[in-house]
Amino acid sequence: MKKSLFILILLSIAVTSLTAQRTRKPVTIDLLRDTPVLFNPSDYPDGVVEKNGLIYLGNGRIVLKKIDVPQFRRYTEGEISITLVSNGDPWDKSGSCFLITPGAGIAMLDIAAGKASYPMADTTRYEQLTGIVQGDNYTPALELMRFMTPFGVGHFSSDTDSVSARRRPVYVDGWAKEVTWRQDITDLLPLMEEDAWVGVFIDTWTKEGYEVDVRFTFTESALRGDRKPKTHVEPLINTNYYIGQKHPDIFSRQDVVVPFSIPRKARNVRLKYITTGHGGHSGGDEFRPQKNILSIDGKEVLSFTPWRTDCASFRRFNPTSGVWLQKRTQAFIGRNGKREMKEIEEPLASSDLSRSNWCPGSDVPPVEINLQGIAPGSHALTISIPESTSIDENKLNHWLVSAYLVWEE
Repeated sequence: MKKSLFILILLSIAVTSLTAQRTRKPVTIDLLRDTPVLFNPSDYPDGVVEKNGLIYLGNGRIVLKKIDVPQFRRYTEGEISITLVSNGDPWDKSGSCFLITPGAGIAMLDIAAGKASYPMADTTRYEQLTGIVQGDNYTPALELMRFMTPFGVGHFSSDTDSVSARRRPVYVDGWAKEVTWRQDITDLLPLMEEDAWVGVFIDTWTKEGYEVDVRFTFTESALRGDRKPKTHVEPLINTNYYIGQKHPDIFSRQDVVVPFSIPRKARNVRLKYITTGHGGHSGGDEFRPQKNILSIDGKEVLSFTPWRTDCASFRRFNPTSGVWLQKRTQAFIGRNGKREMKEIEEPLASSDLSRSNWCPGSDVPPVEINLQGIAPGSHALTISIPESTSIDENKLNHWLVSAYLVWEE
């Protein structure tokens, strides 16, 4: 028994030592720091605007910067971290951090400058939603992280703020000063070693907007035999309306079919899918659970209802969320120590409400589908959201979806 225990201790020490030897000191790239993202046509006119070494598009709603990532020789893990504070915008807004590589062909910068246009989409297939799929000399931007801004975090977080001070519930001991999200992006490293542009888009319509930090951390293996896999990433679709694009309510009328090809030597093929429903009104795509169905060549590979029921856990990030009072019967312990009940009015914040795969203040990790056994050749991805609702005047129902393939060669 003592001998077995001694062997287990030795194995534990060996594993710990191997883990310590495997990783080198991480390489950190602070790409953006306290960077404004806002809507201000006066200071950020239409076209391409350069300020402080950054490129702005969309009247300031998109900021772009090139990233210089070392050429790692061994297996390397990657992580993206985004920190956000409100600079005065009190609302929740969709956000997207994305990647544009030199091999993508027609660039977003050229489109914003009026030097190029999105390839014309087939009207029957995509209802003139240009730029959402691959076309002639064009590849859609690859989404590094989807996120949702909370209501007013940071700017309105003071306990004496005239807007938020009386909205804080008793169970929140103080408003958060910022929100930070982290996601693993190891699979996307090959695209980032190609002199790529990293962009941040926030769907804000205020001149105050937000400030964002974007940090990348890369940790390379120190083991000599820990080879770096040859990975390929293939963007398939991205319906985020970055520049000159429409709100995508196409799913309310038809399925979206995206063709793709798998080369002969591809292995460990995976599909990654990001989805969020929007339309901030009762009965809209934001507040109604709806099934997303993905199929490859007519065979279903994923069917799920993207729905978040934990939004109340983000309450401390949402100081300017609207609050309503609702009556209900509350059980409690009275002053004499006995259990009692009485009717009370309880606050319910908009940020507490369940939503279609997001909460105000959350990020949205991709869902990964293993396509093991998929044959080389031509295929088609079909995305179906059969219960989604079309846009109706100011009811901007839509689904933001993006998907890409990853495989090893």
